[in-house]
Amino acid sequence: MYSFLRFLFFRYAITRSLTRSTVFRQSLSLSEACTGRHVAMKIVPVDTVTKKETFFEKNARLGREMSPHLTIYQPQLTSLLSVTHRGTGMVLTAGVWALGLAALISPQDIGNYASVIEGLHLGGGTLTFLKFMFAFPLAFHTANGVRHLLWDTGRFLKIKEVYSTGYVMVGMSFVLAAMLAMI
Repeated sequence: MYSFLRFLFFRYAITRSLTRSTVFRQSLSLSEACTGRHVAMKIVPVDTVTKKETFFEKNARLGREMSPHLTIYQPQLTSLLSVTHRGTGMVLTAGVWALGLAALISPQDIGNYASVIEGLHLGGGTLTFLKFMFAFPLAFHTANGVRHLLWDTGRFLKIKEVYSTGYVMVGMSFVLAAMLAMI
């Protein structure tokens, strides 16, 4: 109980001495003025309020594009590889769906289609080129997928390493696609 009374006495003494200080009183009166007690409101009719220009109206007035377009950026290896990775993924997905649906709908087996391709009498170079064109999306998507898995482990994330792994991945894609085309 004695300590509580002592606390009250010291609090009273400190407050009293601070309120006698002119600097403290001036700052106190300034803070009271800033608290919002002395705010006056003026009601203005709606038609006299100026309408602010929106973000889209300002961009239209300045002749800006709606959003940045790819044509304003300089092509970089990283962006080209990213777009190609997405493109090969879509090509592979469409190809798997088409082959799967064709296998379900078609009355013949795959041997019949192989004999049709043999009947076209394509040259060795043409056939190898066509096989390369079918193998490249798979090779590119696989090699870039391995690159992304390495990134997921926290490796090769510096900009020089990103570019060097990009070049290695493109080279490996061509080598892997050529190997698959030779089968």
